[in-house]
This record gives sequence, C-alpha cells and structure tokens, in this order.
Amino acid sequence: MTALSNHPAFKGQTAVVIGAGLGGLAAAMRLGAKGWSVTVLDRLDTAGGRGSAIHRDGYRFDLGPTIVTCPQVFRDLWASCGRDFDRDVSLKALDPFYEIRWPDGSVFTARGSTDEMVKEIRRLSPGDVDGYLRFLKDAHRRYVVGFEGMVAKPMHRFRDTAKVIPEFAVLRADRSILGMASARVRDPRLRMALSFHPLFIGGDPRHVTSMYALVSHLEKEFGVHYAIGGVAAIADAMRGVIEGQGGTVRFGQTVDRVLFHEERAAGVRLDSGQEISADIVVSNADSGHTYNHLLRDRPRKRWTPARLDRTRWSMGLFVWYFGTRGTRGLWQDVGHHTILSGPRYEGLLDDIFTRGTLADDMSLYVHRPTVTDPSAAPVGDDVFYALSPVPHLGHANPVDWTAMAERYRRKVQKTLEQRLLPGLSQHIAASEVFTPETFRDRYLSPHGCGFSIEPRILQSAWFRPHNVSEEAKGLYLVGAGTHPGAGLPGVVSSAEVLAKLVPDAARADEWKVAAE
Repeated sequence: MTALSNHPAFKGQTAVVIGAGLGGLAAAMRLGAKGWSVTVLDRLDTAGGRGSAIHRDGYRFDLGPTIVTCPQVFRDLWASCGRDFDRDVSLKALDPFYEIRWPDGSVFTARGSTDEMVKEIRRLSPGDVDGYLRFLKDAHRRYVVGFEGMVAKPMHRFRDTAKVIPEFAVLRADRSILGMASARVRDPRLRMALSFHPLFIGGDPRHVTSMYALVSHLEKEFGVHYAIGGVAAIADAMRGVIEGQGGTVRFGQTVDRVLFHEERAAGVRLDSGQEISADIVVSNADSGHTYNHLLRDRPRKRWTPARLDRTRWSMGLFVWYFGTRGTRGLWQDVGHHTILSGPRYEGLLDDIFTRGTLADDMSLYVHRPTVTDPSAAPVGDDVFYALSPVPHLGHANPVDWTAMAERYRRKVQKTLEQRLLPGLSQHIAASEVFTPETFRDRYLSPHGCGFSIEPRILQSAWFRPHNVSEEAKGLYLVGAGTHPGAGLPGVVSSAEVLAKLVPDAARADEWKVAAE
C-alpha cells in the first residue's frame, strides 16, 4: 500500500526532504526561507551525505568532495536565508590549485594566474601556448552559455533546452572535452590536464560534452578553496541554518517509499513502518534509487526500469583514507591536491567506462588536507585520501570488491610509495577503504556509482531526470542525479532551481489548485 488514507487537507506548509546530502540540505534551506515547515530524513548518523566525514583514531577523513570551486553559490544560498555564509564557514583559497605528475617525472602546476599558467605551458610544450590561450577563450564562452545561462534555471520543459541548441551548435557541444583539448594543444600531457575535470563529476572525457570546459573558467575566475573542517563543516553549518529556521533534521531514518494521496506525493514511509505526511516531497536520493525503489509500486512513464537500465552511469570510486604518524615534516613537495597520472589516459578511460575491467595500472587523486587544515589530524601527523576511478558495478563482470579491496589497496600504497610518499608504510596509523560496494550500500547509489548519471550531452538539462518529477505531482528532485548535475556547485544549484518551482508557503494553496 502506498497511499496515505488519512492525509490532512492540503495546507501548503509542510515538506519532507529525503536525504541530508548537500542538495537536500540546500533544498531544506531554500524551502525554509520560503516559509515551509521542513523535515529532513537521512539514513546516516551525520549530515552531508557524500560530503560527510568519519573519524578514526584522532584522524578526520573527508569522505567525498574536497574542492570548493564556486563559493558564490553558497553565499547566495545563505543570503536567501538572511544569513552570511562567511560567518558560518571559513574558506581557505589555495594557490597552487593542484599538481599533476606524470610517470616520466614531468609536473604541471595549476594556478589562478594566466601568466603563471602560460609559463607552465611554455615550460612543458612551448608550441602549445597559443592553443592554450584559445582554450581559455573557449572555456569562458562555455561558462557564459552553460553555467550562467543554464545551471540555476529550470530545464523541465524541452523548450528551455531547445533555446540554447543554436548556441550549443556554434560552440560545438557535440565535440567531447578531450576532443576540444586535442584540437587546441598537441602535447598529450596537456590534453589530459585540460580535459580530466569531468572525472570529478563522473564523466568520461572522451564523451562528455566540451561545454564542461567551463570548469577551467570556474577555477580561474573563482579560485579553488578548501573549507576548514572539510565539506562536512559546510554540511553542519547548513543543518544549523535549517534548525534555526524551525526545520528538523533526523538521522538514522531510511525512507522505504514515497506515499501518495490520490495521485499526489503526500509523504514517506520509513523502513520502520512509520509514515510521515507532507504537502510536497523532495528527494535528494539518487534519481535512479528514487524511481526504481521509492516509487517501485507506481506506474512510470519515462523513468522506467528499462529506461534506467539503458542509462549510462558514472564510474565507481575506490578510495583509501589513511592517517600517518609523525609526517608533518616529511614529503614537503606534496601539496593539498595532487594528481598522479598513470601511464595511459585514453586506454584507462576505456577500461573504466567501456570495458568495465579493473586495470593493472591506475591514476590517483591524492588529497592531503592537513597542509591547509592541521585540525584534521593529531599534532605532527597527516591525513590523506587516495582516490582511484574504477568501473561501476553494473558491467557484465563486476569486480568482486569483497575479494579485491585489500589487494587493490596494497597496489595503491605501492604506487604512492614509488611516486609520491616514499616510506609511507612506516607511518600508517589509521586506515579506511571505500569501494563501489560501499557507495552502493552506504549511499544507495545505483551500481555503486560515485556521481549518479554520467553527464553526457543527451543526459543533461531536459534529458536528465527533472527537478519537478515527470512521474508524480508534488515530487521534486535535487542533487547529482537531476539538473544541473554532480559537483558542489551543481547540487547546491539544484536547490535554487527547486526554489523557482515551489512558491512561498503562503501562496501554496493557490499554487496547488493551479497545478492540478
């Protein structure tokens, strides 16, 4: 049974949000600012979802996103609630942004200054300077169209997406980000350095649209920042705003399904059997989980199981979190963010996204927050995570991570010792491993994906699950699996889209009648 038999008359004042990830928390803040009485439910014991943290033996492991690239989306969110983001959260601007290291010993250091970047390009490949400058212009044009023009705007009506198709055609949105980088620079290292960014939102650079070059502009325009206390500190501050508005955040609550009154979403049922009624339901759960599980008893017109089976999903992630004892004076050349590129780029992408096989080689993103925020570890110690993109669990022969996790962790450790952190094994004091199976079980992520639906051009904007559900009145979606997509700016902006679709609570009765 999925109906609420005693649902109260529509009051236009209550909302339930499924999931306390950054998208769900931002949605609750936006709704609270519009006068809605909001209850947020999450199955974990802390706020933030993928952006939460865990603590082991005095070390804080930031579990998910580590880079804040567009702080203004948070400042705008706080301002919509009559609050000052910078009073609640301390951001530290990073310079350099990150380093990329290749197996041949060459290094590329990314910074905000165009002059410094040109020096880096000239040092690595003098003939590619002009092409790099053209790439920057490409990135800016795509930022104007793709970010300023689309990110925080509703895209549930096809005509809204159709309006930008002529501009997309001019900008060659059909070309991949790797294809665009390859058209601008010849050095294979620079092609990788200018095209890898979609991996941080789950996209294959060989197929993700060149519109994602806008990320390069975001970095240069707004900088790369770290939140002191990690992204979990942002999530905790968001929870504080929600509770200050009179909202409620409940942990240890797993939503089993969305409930309906007649044909309208009218609340949720928890796996405990408890039912919570609401006038609107907002799902920050993965869109695949929302439609395949939370609406499993409802007929669906668009996001059917067959449609979701045909969907291309982001890759999986293997993440080793570890603390090291007595290392603050060691590895002085290792900064906050380092990318260790493997010996193959396109070949490794093929293994991860197409063949679905666990390769012998790897590329790693290494996060060392204690360079910026020593509070993440005991005095004199460090904390790290090493992230390796791997196939998700939906391929024909998925990796058995129960059997492979420790073996793969040792390979990661060996790579780190050989290329970045010599003597690492002598200093390890705490350790935790997340695999795609962890993402599946902890976050209820389809196929254990790291970033929900892959952001290909025909899986973006109108082609993505809509913020206002196509399948049920009164149901809304926020987070990585809906428009505009994954990444901190994306999931926070999805709540801004929501706020444009849902009126102030005082007008909700009038709006509900008009929406019928």
